[in-house]
Amino acid sequence: MTRPIRFSRRAALAAGVAAAALPLRSAWAGFPERPITWIVAYAAGGGSDTLARILAEAMTPALGQTLVIENKPGGATNIGASAAAKAEPDGYTVFTADNGTLVFNPALFKKLPYDPAKDFQPVGLMARFPLLLAVRLDSVSSDAKGLVERARAELGSIDYASPGVGSPHHLTMARLARESGIELNHVPYKGAAPALNDLVGGHIELMVVDYPSAAGQIRAGKIRPLAATTAERISQLPDVPTIREALGLADFEASAWQGLVVPAATPDPVVERLFGALAAAVAEPKVRARMTEIGLQPLTGGPAEMQALIDAERAVWVPLIRDLSITLD
Repeated sequence: MTRPIRFSRRAALAAGVAAAALPLRSAWAGFPERPITWIVAYAAGGGSDTLARILAEAMTPALGQTLVIENKPGGATNIGASAAAKAEPDGYTVFTADNGTLVFNPALFKKLPYDPAKDFQPVGLMARFPLLLAVRLDSVSSDAKGLVERARAELGSIDYASPGVGSPHHLTMARLARESGIELNHVPYKGAAPALNDLVGGHIELMVVDYPSAAGQIRAGKIRPLAATTAERISQLPDVPTIREALGLADFEASAWQGLVVPAATPDPVVERLFGALAAAVAEPKVRARMTEIGLQPLTGGPAEMQALIDAERAVWVPLIRDLSITLD
């Protein structure tokens, strides 16, 4: 006797969902069928632009289409972010989003031309820009502990530079000062290059630098790194302790990082296709070697991992920005 085949309600629902998804997947089976625009909210030639071009070149064979970099700098990444948020959600516009775009800006600005929580969908993580506490060569402080002790004894006597208000460099120093119980004078510059030039020239004593920008000056012995703000020591600087090691701040970790996002309504099959190409690119030994060469730390993780990082960062940085009344309005 043949037994009747029975389906559970859960199985029936699952089958229905799968069937409903078939037309969508079929419609996007040929994606991409033309070049993809990759918006970078920074000027050509910088670290963010270089990273995007390295990955775009590596992703092209997997996608079968070129990825064309379009630089839209300005407005603390808001110009590029706004353009990406308003693009058609068809996978043909992707955007380099960093923790400034996704975490800091909603707290720094009263109003934004985009909503990072509603307008973007994460595709995957790309790289971390490690940060370092560094001083000019003639600084009397030879280590991070000595610098903090001096700052406590001479409140408000030490100036520090940053690429600008609300930058990861500025916020990292603000957090470090707060957790160390010290006061420092912030001198914001218009970009990392002029600030770093004044640190090298001895015009300002202290700065949080990103390793890709400062690697040449560090290797040439023009500035002295005191501590890394990363959770672990930077591989290229094994003798430089972390803030956790140097100051005993067990939970301290800060860096600039970047990931790839698309407009929120982009179909899941398209996001999966893009992430597959991105993950394969980041895993390529030649790509990883090139990223390490310019001071970047490759990051892996898809939409879920990127969203988890965004949520974790918001829990730390948004209260800090608001408590210190840091604003870009």
